[in-house]
Amino acid sequence: MKRFHIAPYALLTPAIAVLLLALAYPVGWQLWTSLNHYGLKQQFGQPPDFVGLDNYAQVFADPDSWAVIGRSIAFCLVNAVVTVALGVAIALLMNAAAKAARLAIQVAMLLAWAMPVVAAMTVWLWLFNWHHGVVNWLLTSLGFDFTGHNWLENPLSFYFVGTVIVVWMSVPFVAFSVFAGLTQVAPEILEAAEVDGATGVQRFTSIILPMIRPVLMIVLLLQVIWDLRVFTQIQMLQDAGADYSSTNLLGTFIYRTGVGSGDFGMAAAMSVFVLLLTMLLSAPYVRSLMKEDQ
Repeated sequence: MKRFHIAPYALLTPAIAVLLLALAYPVGWQLWTSLNHYGLKQQFGQPPDFVGLDNYAQVFADPDSWAVIGRSIAFCLVNAVVTVALGVAIALLMNAAAKAARLAIQVAMLLAWAMPVVAAMTVWLWLFNWHHGVVNWLLTSLGFDFTGHNWLENPLSFYFVGTVIVVWMSVPFVAFSVFAGLTQVAPEILEAAEVDGATGVQRFTSIILPMIRPVLMIVLLLQVIWDLRVFTQIQMLQDAGADYSSTNLLGTFIYRTGVGSGDFGMAAAMSVFVLLLTMLLSAPYVRSLMKEDQ
């Protein structure tokens, strides 16, 4: 029978209390706002009309809302998987590279990671510009007819561009985190496996992957949360000439519903749904942590 130790909980209590106090007002305000209706008269100082769960009913009854939710989940999962896969590959490359090459890779990723989002988006929009973008010029030079191709006109190519940008900005975090985990893998274990005849793939799947599994789980969870709430990149791509209705994700949809249309009740209801969806996607990781503690 395990003994109950109060000391760890006592040490965690102040941090949890501060966290709850910091979150209580914004989350409480969001919940209250989602139960009210905001219209034109509220913009002139009138109090909102209490409507209970009507905003949630409208969200779930609206086909456009479900289309946005489906697109956001798909975009989030694809981006998270691609980001983690590329991050692991770059971390393995850094682990195997010579010191000078490793330093060059790390500096390049730090520059990409530290670049402000708006500044980075300005460069990416220029690269994919359909009039004089470098991407169209390069593909046309390689023999493909991309002259005047508008990447933002079609939703699929729009999300492809969005994926390229989001993954590019997220890979450094994953690569550095996984590389830190790889430094904890004892070289003697890998050398012993190599002497026993294990191939590179076998050493990765049977030794390296299980040992860095906790790091992979946390970075994958964080990527899912961040990619589900992506806003700035999609907003700036839309402002560059995309169709809002077919390219909205949850972040831009909530922004346009609240700030654009003044319907803060509906926007708050969708925000609460995003919070619940984030908790749902995080549940498998939390369950795995609880199993490891048992």
